[in-house]
Amino acid sequence: MQSSEVISVNIWQIIISICNLLILFLILKKFLYKPVQNMLAQRQGLIDKDLESAREADKAAQANKKLYEEKLKNADEEAAEIIDDAKKKAQRKSDKILSNAKDKADDIVNQAHSDAALEVKKAQAEIKHEITEVSTLLSEKILEREINKDDHRKLIDSFIEDLGDSYDGNE
Repeated sequence: MQSSEVISVNIWQIIISICNLLILFLILKKFLYKPVQNMLAQRQGLIDKDLESAREADKAAQANKKLYEEKLKNADEEAAEIIDDAKKKAQRKSDKILSNAKDKADDIVNQAHSDAALEVKKAQAEIKHEITEVSTLLSEKILEREINKDDHRKLIDSFIEDLGDSYDGNE
């Protein structure tokens, strides 16, 4: 029987232990469970608030991204327009410079032609004058007499002009 005493069950001891456990449970529930629940509820509220803020920030970021992409697209279009305008201006300036250069070149060529024509006329006049002088001297020697220089000169000038007119007509 001795072995049964070691294993004996004391009911009062079990009831007191259960009562202690219930009291401890009620005390813990009153003082710890509600504050922990309140703290968890507050944390959940903060987490929900942070999630909502994150969603709003994401929406704002998406809107800003779209706005940025539109501005970037508009900036690309404006840059293309500016480049096109600059090319057109450069082309107009180039055309103007080329036109001015061509006009100056044409003026220089025309002036050169005018100068050449004037030199030809001077050379023809000098040649006529020399031919007249040589003809006069030659005529004096051939005729061995002196004739009036003015008459002789008029005769030779008319002869040379007739030759010049017939020469100009042949060209």
